[in-house]
Amino acid sequence: MTTQTDIPPAETGGERRSWLREHSELGVCALLLALGVLVLTDALTMDVDIAQRGPVGPKTVPVVVGAGLLVIAALLAVDVLRGGRGQAEGGEDIDLSEPADWRTVLLLAGVFLGAAVLIEPLGFPIAGALLFWGAAFALGSRRIDRDPLIAAGLSLITYTVFNNLLGVPLPGGPLMGVL
Repeated sequence: MTTQTDIPPAETGGERRSWLREHSELGVCALLLALGVLVLTDALTMDVDIAQRGPVGPKTVPVVVGAGLLVIAALLAVDVLRGGRGQAEGGEDIDLSEPADWRTVLLLAGVFLGAAVLIEPLGFPIAGALLFWGAAFALGSRRIDRDPLIAAGLSLITYTVFNNLLGVPLPGGPLMGVL
């Protein structure tokens, strides 16, 4: 004859939620795992038609990064399952009772999306300048006399370094003949 104390209690939804809350870092592990698989898949299926100079080719860095992401995901998962927990940031001057600043997040997302749409028709120098200026504005800078000039300078320097020095072709747009 069995008594009530002999029967193990059934796992309830509350216990499962509590376990998931205590092991929420496993979500980061899953994200790192998915990102590592994506990077490795793209790297290993990369079609390399350009001439390779030496033993290090265009697949090397993505394969190392993808493998590193998988190793970090596995090590973090083992640590979390063994009871490891991330320490709360003590040095941050953040008021957690304040709501998130969704206006800034949405402005930045719009600036990045706009730059992605405009890079082909306008070219990188103009789209990059709009990206840098828009990001500065979204993050709170209101110096209309200075910000556009800095954004244009950063964009032109970035274009020159990538296009001319590193050999990574970027769309020049209407400024193609000028630059």
